[in-house]
Amino acid sequence: MVGLLRPFGRAVTYTRLLHLFVAVVWPAVLQFVTDAWWIWAVAAAALVPAGLVPAMRTVEGLQARLLLTGHPHDRGGDGDGGGGGFVVTPSSTWEDRGRLVLWLEARLLLGCVVSLVVAQLLYAVVDLVASAAGDRPNGGVVGLLGPSQAWHIALVPGLLTALAAAVWGSGTLITALAVRLLGPSPAERLAALEERTEQLLERTRIARELHDSIGHALTVAVLQAGAARAADDPAFTRRALDAIEETGRAALEDLERVLGVLRDSGKPAGSRPTLTDADRLLDSARASGAEVDADLTGPLEGVPGPVSREGYRILQESLTNVLRHAGPVPARVRVSVEGATLRLDVRNPLPADPPDPARGSGLRGIRERAALLGGSASAGPVGDDWQVHVELPVR
Repeated sequence: MVGLLRPFGRAVTYTRLLHLFVAVVWPAVLQFVTDAWWIWAVAAAALVPAGLVPAMRTVEGLQARLLLTGHPHDRGGDGDGGGGGFVVTPSSTWEDRGRLVLWLEARLLLGCVVSLVVAQLLYAVVDLVASAAGDRPNGGVVGLLGPSQAWHIALVPGLLTALAAAVWGSGTLITALAVRLLGPSPAERLAALEERTEQLLERTRIARELHDSIGHALTVAVLQAGAARAADDPAFTRRALDAIEETGRAALEDLERVLGVLRDSGKPAGSRPTLTDADRLLDSARASGAEVDADLTGPLEGVPGPVSREGYRILQESLTNVLRHAGPVPARVRVSVEGATLRLDVRNPLPADPPDPARGSGLRGIRERAALLGGSASAGPVGDDWQVHVELPVR
């Protein structure tokens, strides 16, 4: 019993009812002044051009947040409306405008029905109480029951229950409709998912780089310092200090680079480099002395944002590994979009001391990026060459 009454102790139950009443105030006033029922048809027709105004979605979204959830800054529902959020950005597509027009019409219709039902139930309760007290209200439900009787009061609990059900049910229904019609469109959901994917990829990359570079530097520094103290040899100590200094400088450079990424965390994902900007990587590698033979084919501009951005980073890491392990040697780069797959190959002459595919941090990073997008990556010797091969799903 307590659970059934709990919704009526929450302010949002009544603000939802107010939200419905607000939708019918101005047509009701005009109908009262003109005494013409066709005003409601005019009101319904007027909502069509109003819904086509982009800013109207902002107004309706803010109203929904304030009155349907009770939290004007909350992007989600409160559990009664099926979850989801209310968008407060202006309509950007005709689909958004169409959904808003449908919302305005549904809110007006439901507001009319609920207003009539609530008003009639309240009038009936007042009439029954007056009839039980000995008065004789004219018409209404009492007119159907006959002369005033004390037993009329017994009907009041049933009407109050119906009134409570109408208030709670209409509030739940309008909130569910708002989630459907004022929530994000499929395109907006995709954009939000893309941004979330980008953030997760960035966090994974930062965590990996911090672990590999800073963790490695600290480990080397601790081991070198311990060895120098145990050896008690000035020459060995100087060599150890030189190694610690060199490792520390490299770690500081890595840390500065990672902090640079963190400083740009608010930068929109779409403005970060993609495979369409691959020329800058190729030019940088050539400026370092490498002879790069590049072949980029297929509709690279049509590759989805997260895939294209990670493909750029994979290409960047692959070229960096070429310069780091093999030096300024000839390299061959092949990037192609074939059907639903993005393929990336980087080949260079096999260095004298090739990296271990299972242990290299750069190669591990390439595999992690590919795996996060549902793709695959491999690296290893192919004949006299070292090859990195990556396949990423475009869809």
